[in-house]
Amino acid sequence: MLYDTGNIFAKILRGEIPCNKVYEDEFALAFHDINPQAPVHVLVIPKGAYVSMADFTADAPADLITGFFRAVGTVANQLGLVESGYRTLANAGADAHQEVPHLHIHIFGGKPLGPMLVKGH
Repeated sequence: MLYDTGNIFAKILRGEIPCNKVYEDEFALAFHDINPQAPVHVLVIPKGAYVSMADFTADAPADLITGFFRAVGTVANQLGLVESGYRTLANAGADAHQEVPHLHIHIFGGKPLGPMLVKGH
């Protein structure tokens, strides 16, 4: 899948659309989800044109991959989620219901989250 430079996360990275920023460094930007699914629901996106985990891990420079995943851990820690626990999720493609074609990791927390998937589905 080709990267769409007009997607909302690309616009956020370029400063064309505001976000409720939680964290930013040279590798990643983290911000609150506009439609939270848990008391804490933050998105972490890499600073680069990557649609999914597959193209990110295949094509991104090693320092960006490392920096991005460190940012995810830093954000979870800054949000106070490490001790109580949290969930990370990255959807890829239509079957996973990826809504924005820019790699992003959801961080969910702030309450017991229950099972990941409904059994039998």
